[in-house]
Amino acid sequence: MSFGYPVMLELAGRRCVVIGAQAVREGKVEGLLAGGADDVVVVEPSLDDRFDGVAGVDVWRRVWRPADLDGTFLAIASSDDAATRAAIAREARARGVLVNVVDDILHCDWAAPAVLRRGDLILAIGTGGVSPAVARLVRERLQAEFGTEWVEVLRVVGEVRRETLPSLPDLRERARRWQEALDLDEAADLVRDGRAEELRTLIRERLLDGVSAS
Repeated sequence: MSFGYPVMLELAGRRCVVIGAQAVREGKVEGLLAGGADDVVVVEPSLDDRFDGVAGVDVWRRVWRPADLDGTFLAIASSDDAATRAAIAREARARGVLVNVVDDILHCDWAAPAVLRRGDLILAIGTGGVSPAVARLVRERLQAEFGTEWVEVLRVVGEVRRETLPSLPDLRERARRWQEALDLDEAADLVRDGRAEELRTLIRERLLDGVSAS
């Protein structure tokens, strides 16, 4: 399996299930929450109290059951037992659930990338399931290049985009203007220097240069 088609999923309002101790240890619950999930069920008999009282998380301290997957959109599972892994994948697929069984590629419909988050900027690094270690190392390298200033860069760019959309109704023209107006190195430098408002003004002026006010 190559897992070659990258996609960002909307998880809000959709049930996600995490089964097994290894999946919990590897931060799968936290990853789902960071991705916007607000209905996460964790099924693991030995789970500690780390998620007790956490908004959007239900903890079921027992062995998994096929019915746990009813009404589920996405599932992440783990088990030391091959038959259990196969059963979880089979029951998930029978219900149309997107399933990922940790370290068991044949029972995965998708691969979890290594993720770097900077506010609304999400960098996901995948290797088609070949080497999670390589994906993690690439993420660590990108962490140095894309620092916390990118949270503010994305905020400013997003606000300017919303403000200027009515003035730039043509998609091709808008895309051309954005390509010419936005210099990523300049944007990051200005934010690092505490000049976010200057960045906002520069981008807006470039985008709307020559555009008649309506």
